Amino acid sequence: MTLPAPSLREPSHRVSQRAPAYWRVHAAVAAVVMWLTAVALLVTVLLVPGGWWSVLLWVGVAVLAVAPVPWLTLAPRIRFDVHRWEVTDIAVHVRSGWLSRTDEIVPLSRVQTVDSAQGPLMRVFGLRTVTVQTASSAGTVAIACLDDAVAQEVVARLVAITAATPEDAT
Repeated sequence: MTLPAPSLREPSHRVSQRAPAYWRVHAAVAAVVMWLTAVALLVTVLLVPGGWWSVLLWVGVAVLAVAPVPWLTLAPRIRFDVHRWEVTDIAVHVRSGWLSRTDEIVPLSRVQTVDSAQGPLMRVFGLRTVTVQTASSAGTVAIACLDDAVAQEVVARLVAITAATPEDAT
């Protein structure tokens, strides 16, 4: 008799409802830089006499003009649908990605530090990222775009659970 292989269930919590707007604004900053570069290339193509390189400049203009569109339109919604997290008494489980999906699970017995960070743009949206670090070289897991109050509760819970864990996280 063989036992069925255990399956990984989806983490139970979503990121903040404000996360898609934050991701859109964050992507808009990069989009503005790309669009300004596209305008500079366009001016160069129009003002400088044509040569073999003018075709490359036109391609560059087209790529720079179109490339940010998925990050501004599709990515925030897909990321919101995919990004999930959960903290249990034994592990932290984070699912993320929009092109490729990543599941990261960190046993709480391996946790060394718990940090939270909030940049200026995240502060405007009332968001915070909680980072859980282990002794492993690949041992950092980030729970991004949590509401500020939720992030503080998660940090307090993780600190309480890891403080009560008898292992030494090494």
